[in-house]
Amino acid sequence: MMQQKRRRLAHEINVVPYIDVMLVLLVIFMITAPLLTQGVEVDLPDAAAETLDYDSENEPVVLSVDAQGNYYLNRGENPQEPVSDEDIHRIVVNILKHKPDTSVVVEGDEQVPYARVMYAMGLLQGAGVKTLGFATESPE
Repeated sequence: MMQQKRRRLAHEINVVPYIDVMLVLLVIFMITAPLLTQGVEVDLPDAAAETLDYDSENEPVVLSVDAQGNYYLNRGENPQEPVSDEDIHRIVVNILKHKPDTSVVVEGDEQVPYARVMYAMGLLQGAGVKTLGFATESPE
């Protein structure tokens, strides 16, 4: 009797479609990531000042004050929701406890009363902030 040679089927997964899908997802994320902004829309006043560069490890805490005088923090549960004075103090103290050299930047809308920005500075000073800066737009 003649023995038939049986060919073994090679079982392998074709990964080319998975690579295609991953590349498409990568392109989508690369396009949409710059469009996402955190925080609230604030019209900053113009000022001639140097731009400060921050790396991802030393990203500053940003306290925004909108035209109605509401406060927003870029850290915390929801950066789009206004925060109370007590929440500002609690969140900033907690951040400074873990990273004492964290900088804080105040983004005050150009329409907000100056007293409201000064009050925010007092809150931050009470929380123990040592380095404070103001965000402005560069004049054109």
